[in-house]
Amino acid sequence: MASTRTSGRVGRTLLALGVTGVLAMGATLVGAGSVGASPGANAAARTELFPPRAMVHPHVTLPPGFTDSVVISGRPEGSVVQFAADGRVYIGDKAGRVWEYDSIDGTTALLVKDLSTEVYDWGDRGLLGMALDPNFTSGNPYIYVLYTLDAPIGQQPPVYNDTCNNGDQDQWCLAGARLSRFKLKADGTGGAEQILIEDWCQQFPSHSIGTLAFGPDGALYVGGGDGASYNQVDYGQLYGNPCGDPNMQGGALRAQDERTHSQTDPTGMNGSILRVDPSTGNALPDNPLVGNNDPTDDRIIAYGMRNPYRFVFKPGTDRIFIGDVGWFRYEELDRIGSATDGTVEDFGWPCYEGMGAEPEYQAANLPICTRLYAHPKKVTKPLLALSHGSGCSFSNVFSGIEFYEGGGYPAKFGGALFMADVYDGCMWWMRPKPDGDPNVGSFKVFATGLAPVDLKIGPGGDIFYMDWNDGSLHRISYTG
Repeated sequence: MASTRTSGRVGRTLLALGVTGVLAMGATLVGAGSVGASPGANAAARTELFPPRAMVHPHVTLPPGFTDSVVISGRPEGSVVQFAADGRVYIGDKAGRVWEYDSIDGTTALLVKDLSTEVYDWGDRGLLGMALDPNFTSGNPYIYVLYTLDAPIGQQPPVYNDTCNNGDQDQWCLAGARLSRFKLKADGTGGAEQILIEDWCQQFPSHSIGTLAFGPDGALYVGGGDGASYNQVDYGQLYGNPCGDPNMQGGALRAQDERTHSQTDPTGMNGSILRVDPSTGNALPDNPLVGNNDPTDDRIIAYGMRNPYRFVFKPGTDRIFIGDVGWFRYEELDRIGSATDGTVEDFGWPCYEGMGAEPEYQAANLPICTRLYAHPKKVTKPLLALSHGSGCSFSNVFSGIEFYEGGGYPAKFGGALFMADVYDGCMWWMRPKPDGDPNVGSFKVFATGLAPVDLKIGPGGDIFYMDWNDGSLHRISYTG
């Protein structure tokens, strides 16, 4: 997959909420939201999350005593992995296929489900989220998938067949996204697809959808990006406003839809985290926005994010930690303090990025942002804002996040939060504070030279990752 990217804007310092002083210094290099000259029609889509493989340094470096090994190879489009309790490994690929291996030592793949006709594999679009039912190995063998639809919302795919022929070098093909599930049959393959949600209007091929995760409450949590332009201010004014948003309420401002209730503008799901019933896709009756006279927002428990591509629950809690892929300046580590306490948090995008106002959107004098600037306490700041630049003191795309729960690693890693960047080839870790949340003041490099698009805890408690560079599932183990 080809892609172009240019130098980003001025790198800033690494900022951490509650931490005094500068943790790292910035330089002007790559910015995750910036792009080069626009390719013409039929050119490969520009990307943020899935870079051309030649850009990624292939030599992995790890702390002493750690090893990086390939356990499953031959999945060049692999975008997400899940481990079943009985040892089976499921890999979803960006093109829309789900594969099963009997174990991490397995060499034969079973094609469980082929949704490639339904899936729009273009740029950062594709099948990016997958989850196994909590009772997957004990009588409820459902697999849940989250993918960009190869069609606008309400139309039947395939419409584009993974290409975009609209004749305009900047106006990408309009698409929706879909959450669905299927049940495994006796032979291990997937049965009929049950569509749970179809939404997420996306005009541009980045910050599409992302993670599916079951919470400790048994609910299914779903993340989706704003689907807006990645190289200019976008409030719905671009190319005829195909998502049909009201004036100055479209584009990236779809992430603030919860603040603009209107009978003519149903609240969308862009830039938000949803909490849904895994059997139906409907909002759960105890969701905080149920009964507020706007039934279209009932699934939302947090919003105001550009691209919450990967998120994870802190083990043993209902706190959610989110790697929110940023625009020109920052990558954010966001935290939802509780998924079930009735609070709906707004992380501020696009009016805010990092710890303060986003300058380009602030200069646009948008009414939604102006009202939000007048009440800054309504915005939840990130735990950490990592500036764009080069090298592992910076980040360009938060593409993986996972808590290490214990196993064969040295004791100091117990409870640590690991985060990864597919563009810079970096992985970091943070020690936990007494309350278990990551101590951003302990943020440090763990590994370089890898290309993770998903992190997971797997057999033995080790960290595994899908590597976009070589199309393989890797294991990071400690041999001492």
